[in-house]
Amino acid sequence: MKKKEVQKIVFVYNANSGTRNAVMDSMHKVFSSSTYDCKLCDITFGVVSENWTWKKFRQNSKHQMIFLHKDEFTKQYASKFGYKFEFPIALLEGKNGLEVLISKEEMNSLKTPHGLIRLLKERI
Repeated sequence: MKKKEVQKIVFVYNANSGTRNAVMDSMHKVFSSSTYDCKLCDITFGVVSENWTWKKFRQNSKHQMIFLHKDEFTKQYASKFGYKFEFPIALLEGKNGLEVLISKEEMNSLKTPHGLIRLLKERI
């Protein structure tokens, strides 16, 4: 993928928003991490707080990044654009709408924040 003009990077977790869901997700990470469905959540957040390596990268990035849960994404974007994506995913929002930056399959193959950061730097 060649580098593109980026207006915004939209990260979408494979989890729904809300306190109850956050507690359930944290418990799932602790007790059954191998079956946890959101590698983006796993890479960017620990059980209770944001991963330090990821947070430092995010705060120092020149790109605007937004983070949405799948229910928030559907509410904010689906009716507007009619997109159908599988989560977790990273999207570029530019002049032509949304474009896949990191697919679900690629996201799920990542193991560490360093891997995510390296992939982002290669593509944007």
